[in-house]
Amino acid sequence: MTEDLDALLVSMQLADSAFPSGFYTLSHGLEGYAQAHAIDAAHLSVLLEDLLRHSVGPAGGTALAIAHRGASSGRWDEVSAVDRRLYATMLNREMRMASTRTGRQLLDVARKSFGGKGVERLSVLVAESGSPATQPVAAGVVYADAGAPLAAAVASELFAFASSFAGAAVRLRLSDHIRAQRLLRDVAPVIAQVARQALARPLAELGACTPLADVMSGRHERADARLFAS
Repeated sequence: MTEDLDALLVSMQLADSAFPSGFYTLSHGLEGYAQAHAIDAAHLSVLLEDLLRHSVGPAGGTALAIAHRGASSGRWDEVSAVDRRLYATMLNREMRMASTRTGRQLLDVARKSFGGKGVERLSVLVAESGSPATQPVAAGVVYADAGAPLAAAVASELFAFASSFAGAAVRLRLSDHIRAQRLLRDVAPVIAQVARQALARPLAELGACTPLADVMSGRHERADARLFAS
């Protein structure tokens, strides 16, 4: 029982918006939509659901699940393989840089805060074999080290994404704090469904399909002024 509570507390800590992994610097493409005047408060939930269903879940959520299983069973070739595949599916340089920067930051913070053999092993793979350390893969390893159940790890990470998105909406003045909390509550069933799908998806089917989000990210990368890194 105590071990279960410890794992739960670590999962809550990792999903906390105050955890210094760098998520606070990301809008997950939302700023690009705002710059193009292609989003308003009424359609935030639609965009968030689309990103969860067609990008974050099939790509990041799936990668986290595979990395968690690989790290838990010592199959580090699988961890490295999913890390490289996820990186290769990111079409925009901005998104690749954001994912690897937050992934490596997560590894560094986890090493200093929690320790764990998996974190150390992935750090070696990054240093010696050039594994990119995408954020979902790094998170999967950290959750596995903490003993967090796989389903809870995937759901926590998807919620962390949604929470970061909602926080960006507030900072971009597309939402206030109350509506942001309502947005998170309303999207909870989608997170649960997307998490279940990610748990069942094999490596060969990993990948996102959000063409408009890719376009907005590309435009954002070239913007004269930016509040967020993505």
